[in-house]
Amino acid sequence: MQIDPSDVQEDLLYYVWKLKRFDHSDLTTTSEETIQVLDPGKHNFDSGPDFTFARVKIGDRLWVGNVEMHVRSSDWLRHGHQHDDAYANVILHVVLDDDEKIELPNGEPLACLALGERIDPGLITSYQDLMEAESWIPCEKNERPISDIALKSWYQRILVERILNRATTLERILEDTRHDWEEAFYRLMFRSFGFKVNADAFEALATCTPRKILIRHRDRIHRLEALLYGQAGFLDGTFEDRYPNDLKQDYTFLRTKYQLTPLQPQQWKFMRMRPVNFPTVRIAQLAVLLYKTTHLFSRVLAARSITEIRNMFESQVSWYWRDHYRFDQESAKRNKKLGKSSIDLIIINTIVPVLYLYGRVHQKWTFTERALDFLEALPGEKNSIIARFKDLGFNTETAFDTQALLELKKHYCDRKRCLECSIGHSIFKESA
Repeated sequence: MQIDPSDVQEDLLYYVWKLKRFDHSDLTTTSEETIQVLDPGKHNFDSGPDFTFARVKIGDRLWVGNVEMHVRSSDWLRHGHQHDDAYANVILHVVLDDDEKIELPNGEPLACLALGERIDPGLITSYQDLMEAESWIPCEKNERPISDIALKSWYQRILVERILNRATTLERILEDTRHDWEEAFYRLMFRSFGFKVNADAFEALATCTPRKILIRHRDRIHRLEALLYGQAGFLDGTFEDRYPNDLKQDYTFLRTKYQLTPLQPQQWKFMRMRPVNFPTVRIAQLAVLLYKTTHLFSRVLAARSITEIRNMFESQVSWYWRDHYRFDQESAKRNKKLGKSSIDLIIINTIVPVLYLYGRVHQKWTFTERALDFLEALPGEKNSIIARFKDLGFNTETAFDTQALLELKKHYCDRKRCLECSIGHSIFKESA
């Protein structure tokens, strides 16, 4: 059966070639030379030919090199490869429809393999159904014939992708701190206390408030608070309560002693935010964390369980903040410890990526495994996306599951990368 090229995109050809999902019987090039595909090569996701280090035998000659793929052979010219030296050494052109003969820059004909009649029609149908699906995820109405073991393996792969994507912020901070992991984690922990809204402001606070100065004053919570609120720009004013005035007095001395430069208070956001999430409260929580443990990264590396990590954050704020959300504005007394869900978010978004990247960089695989174990030990998040996956029969019990599903939805389902997904692969396998 000849396939209509207009129904196919190049990513299907990549899939078929990589997994050898085509009829190999009596295989010949379009010039009728016998051909054997010994190794399809390595898929190249950067610029240049689509596959590198492929091994094919054409006639009696073994070729090792690059393979380029197009739906139609004329796409070679349309994409301008005839003018690009990167394509001068292509050994094979794999197409769906050979509609034009192609020559290399030296004038030699380029060997071409046409797969238009060698791909199973059932595979094409499944592919078209998924690409044309308008459901929440492309395979929403499909049976998903994938084993639990294969699904777990797939989850781990996309989890690693998610973790490494999140680690880009850490990599930037490591560059800024000359790869001082303790200092980098200190800044990243500050950033995590800002969550989404005040993350940049908290990172700026950590950057302008040297950790070594906080360590010198870690034995007095009042001094830590004076430094943090002062550097945040929250002590630039007049106050009625004695507490902020005492902080201001201490900070004035410390600012002169250490030649500190505070942030502008306008950098902080309070609008449309629950009072318990105000940056003033988050700073109080940070001060207690630093009062208990200054070498945060060392403490995280030493932790063997989620309980140990959670215990780091299990502290009540100092007395003033138990009935205040802002200076000079008394409120009803309330527990202002970090909530369990907030702690879990910090573990997921900060501690897990740091542990994983540290283990990967230093080839200490205990830490990469521990990072994934922590996700297994945390309960799954609850949001509208996870609720939809749960309704479709996906397991959402642990953060390992839900983090994988969030990555799957955003970077695979929404982009219809079904050919790169193990779930999609299982559907295509069943259809052939």
